[in-house]
Amino acid sequence: MIDVFANPLFGIAITLLTFQAGSVLYKKLNYSFLNPLVVSTFLIIAFLLIFHVSFDEYNAGGSVISFFLGPATVILAVPLYRKISLLKENAIAIVTGITLGSAAGITSIILMCKAFGLDEMISTSLVPKSVTTPIGIELSTQLGGLPAITIAGIVVTGIVGAVMGPAICKFFRIEDKVAVGIAIGTSSHALGTTKAVEIGETEGAMSSLAIGIAGLVTVILAPLLVKLLM
Repeated sequence: MIDVFANPLFGIAITLLTFQAGSVLYKKLNYSFLNPLVVSTFLIIAFLLIFHVSFDEYNAGGSVISFFLGPATVILAVPLYRKISLLKENAIAIVTGITLGSAAGITSIILMCKAFGLDEMISTSLVPKSVTTPIGIELSTQLGGLPAITIAGIVVTGIVGAVMGPAICKFFRIEDKVAVGIAIGTSSHALGTTKAVEIGETEGAMSSLAIGIAGLVTVILAPLLVKLLM
């Protein structure tokens, strides 16, 4: 069994199988909190703990899947291309919304960390929680944070956004498709965008656009807001 767990195919297989199980469960029950990513994450953690498999053994194959996350993200440009006219019509509102959303996300996490008495390193590590992982890791390093904490924050933020984002928009009666997509993409990056794509093509297109712009805005604003508020 040790040889099986050490094989890179183990990490790939268990990731695909648990995600497929989560997808089937989600389609059957249709509960937002049963998002396939959430289900597969808990199933993998449970498996590793029960069978005493180290993360390094799992990641030998899991890292292969992680490698394809970047290229896979490119597909998000397809719905954006189809809605390019909508982007041109609402360019000012979209850029303004993403900028204010990113600033609010950075400010809120800093103030919350201060309210809970977290030290500066953890606080700066959580600042890039709403951007995509490559940008978040680099920004966290520049700010003096710990990339490992940043990654955890990004994953949790994405999962929460994918699960709760649509419900929050519905609660506040946000019905405009552009606004819904921008809100989800700005607050919960690519993981939230997977849910936005599921909601509709326009929402998915705007959410994928928000990922790039929010990343750029966060890189510019984060150092300024950290210096000002911390």
